[in-house]
Amino acid sequence: MPAQTTATLTLEQYHAEYAGESGYEYWFGEVIRKPMPSWLHAVLQALLGDVFYRLGYFSGSELTLRVDPHWEPCPDVAAALELAEPYPTRPVDIVAEILSPDDTMAFVFKKCRQYVRIGIPQIFVFDPETRDAWEWSRKPDNLERITGLLLGNGASLDINEIWAELDQRLRRT
Repeated sequence: MPAQTTATLTLEQYHAEYAGESGYEYWFGEVIRKPMPSWLHAVLQALLGDVFYRLGYFSGSELTLRVDPHWEPCPDVAAALELAEPYPTRPVDIVAEILSPDDTMAFVFKKCRQYVRIGIPQIFVFDPETRDAWEWSRKPDNLERITGLLLGNGASLDINEIWAELDQRLRRT
């Protein structure tokens, strides 16, 4: 699980103390430090941004979502059909989280449930080590393994294409 502070901060204090800092999220008065990404994580993060863009979405990494005044996550990748600047104040269409060695599944589930709570329609989790991908399913309130992306705008892509492109990017010298 990511490291967190022990002192409770207001959202205004969080913005004042962590403005311009990357790698932190605001969770109901607590500051959560995101795990430091490895090369594998970072390359997959860039690749997913490209994939969502090619499939018809605006995309970005580590975008602060300001949908809830008590919770400001920074998903690894966010994608939306329309831009809201400077920060999204309404749910984006897609978030993708990439597992890091320090992540616990309990924390990932907690984060996915928060994304559902604020109205994110599609939530994906990718594990670059095992080459597994999941989408959050609301009915069983659980992650379900997927073999393809089927996005809200009708675009689709086989997950194996993502892993193949990741392998190609990792082989470049």
